[in-house]
Amino acid sequence: MKHLIILGDGMADWAVPSLGNKTLLQYAHTPCMDMLARMGRTGMLKTVADGFHPGSEVANMSVMGYDLPTVYEGRGVLEAASIGVDLEPDDMAMRCNLVCIEGDILKNHSAGHITTEEADELIRALEERLGSDRIHFYTGVQYRHLLVVKGGNKHVACVPPHDIPLQPFRPNLVKALVPEAQETADLLNGLIMASQDLLASHPLNLKRMSEGKDPANSIWPWSPGYRPKMEPLANKYPSIRKGSVITAVDLIRGIGRYAGLRCIDVEGATGLYTTNYEGKAQAAIDALKTDDFVYLHIEASDEAGHEGDVDLKLKTIEYLDQRAVKPIWEAVKDWDEPVAIAVLPDHPTPCELRTHTAEPIPFLIYYPGIEPDAVQAYDEVSCREGGYGMLEKDEFMNLFMNS
Repeated sequence: MKHLIILGDGMADWAVPSLGNKTLLQYAHTPCMDMLARMGRTGMLKTVADGFHPGSEVANMSVMGYDLPTVYEGRGVLEAASIGVDLEPDDMAMRCNLVCIEGDILKNHSAGHITTEEADELIRALEERLGSDRIHFYTGVQYRHLLVVKGGNKHVACVPPHDIPLQPFRPNLVKALVPEAQETADLLNGLIMASQDLLASHPLNLKRMSEGKDPANSIWPWSPGYRPKMEPLANKYPSIRKGSVITAVDLIRGIGRYAGLRCIDVEGATGLYTTNYEGKAQAAIDALKTDDFVYLHIEASDEAGHEGDVDLKLKTIEYLDQRAVKPIWEAVKDWDEPVAIAVLPDHPTPCELRTHTAEPIPFLIYYPGIEPDAVQAYDEVSCREGGYGMLEKDEFMNLFMNS
C-alpha cells in the first residue's frame, strides 16, 4: 500500500462567534474531507511536545514521527538544507525574516508578502554591507531567508515575528539565555538595527512605499540551531523505499531533505491562497505512481490565520478540499495498488490570536478495507470522538505507515 499525507498547515482553529461558535473546519463546506472521515477513522494528535514552541517545524517533524528532544535544532537549519547551504559544525543557522517595522511596532512578519525576486535584491544588499567571514545572508523564498553565524551560541531567546504582530519590537529583541551567549545576542541585535538603517532608504523599499505596499525594512532572526541528527524515514519505515515532499515552504523542504525525501517543485506554488492547488494535487498523483510515500504540504490556511482573516481562511480550507483532496481522491480511489490517505493540519493558527497554538489537532485516515468509526465529519469537535482517540509522539506515523 502507498501512503499519502495531505497537510493543511494551520487550518485548525478556535470556535468563532460570527460563525455561530463553530470552528472554521466545522463551518467550511468540505464534502470530500467529510466523506473520507465517514469512510475512515479519525482522532486527535498532539503535535507539539511539552516544552516546545508550536512552530511549523516542530509540528511537521512530529507528524513525521521524529523524536523532537533528540533531533530538534530550530528552523534555520531546515532553511539551510532546503536552499542547499552546507553547515559546518560550528555554524549557527537562523531563520531570517524580512519584516515590516512601522515606528516602534512590528507591523507584520512577512513585509507585506514580499516576492522572492524583490527579497533577493534586499538580501544581496545585506550580504554586501553586513556580511563578513563570520556572517552570511542567503536568499530563501518570499520573506523567509537564512542567516548563518560562524561560532554563534544558540542559547539565545528569539521571539518568532509572527507571534508579535502589531506589538513593539524592542522588548522582543534577542536575549541571552546563558552568559556565554551574550556576545551572540548583542551581535544579532546589532544586525537587526543595522539592517533597519540600511533597508529604510533602499530603492526597492522606496518603490514599494510609493505603490502603497509595506516596506521590508528590517530583518528578524530567530530559531537558532546547528546541523540536526535526523535519520531518513526509510530507516524507521522500511516500506518507504522512495518518498517525496511537495511544498512551497523552505522549512518543510528542509525537513524533507533530512528525512530522505526528494523535493518536488510545482510551478505557481506560492504558500498563499493563490497557490497552484491543482498543480500540487497533480504532482502528488504523479509522485504516487512511483513513490511509496508522499507528503503534500499546503501552507495557505496558516498564512490566512496569521492575517486574522476568517473569510480568507474559510476559502483556503474549501480550496484544499475541492482543489486538492477531491482530485487526488478521484484519481487514486480505483488504483490496483491501494493508497492510504491521511488529512490533518500541523497545529492550529486561530484567526483570533493570529499565531500558532499547541492544542491537539484533528486527523483522519482512510484506506480500502479500513473499519470506519462513528464520526461523520472532519473537524476539531467531531474527531474528538474518533476511534483512534488521542495520539502523541510517533503513534500517528506508526499507525499510518503500518496500515
